[in-house]
Amino acid sequence: MPEHRSPLTSAYWREAAAALRKPRLLAVAALFLALCVAISSFFIPLVNNLRVYFTFVPKALCAAVCGPVAALVFGLADDLLGVMIHPSGAFFFGYTVSAMLGMVIYALGLFRRKITILRLALTKLAVNLLVNVGLGALWSSMIYGKAYLFYAGSSLVKNLILWPAEVILLAVFFRLLGPTMERAKLIPRQEWARLRRREKKSGGDL
Repeated sequence: MPEHRSPLTSAYWREAAAALRKPRLLAVAALFLALCVAISSFFIPLVNNLRVYFTFVPKALCAAVCGPVAALVFGLADDLLGVMIHPSGAFFFGYTVSAMLGMVIYALGLFRRKITILRLALTKLAVNLLVNVGLGALWSSMIYGKAYLFYAGSSLVKNLILWPAEVILLAVFFRLLGPTMERAKLIPRQEWARLRRREKKSGGDL
């Protein structure tokens, strides 16, 4: 497995593009895609069309393994399959764009990178603010007719409140599944022992 790389290098993008030609990685992506579709029907409804989903966990794991190029395809397939299997109103392509962009952000933050709690936190924050709040409020405004700031304000509050819990969930699943993915040469070598030490120092809270 190649060492950690930066998205600013050509080697990073060569590896990202090559993921679409590797049956093993495509099989992993298909597994995560099936998991996303399966759990997408489970959510916590809030107010003003806001819902709490848990699909961000398999999405982040898949992005860390497959990279930003495959993430575009994953996001497209995830949204289209979700609409077909769990229809909830008319199809709107804006949400497809959000699904694809969110996957790319996860991949840029986690693919071939050293996975730390700080990196997970910043990556999830970027998805929450740019995709869930920024684009999500735009799409809701276009569909339902109310002002952009009306949806952006409520979405911002929800995403900031949920952000710490989402980071904890990501850290837990990466700590549990990360060593196995590392041994399977799906991700570069990490420092899982350090992640565990930080958890102990914080009294069990990641």
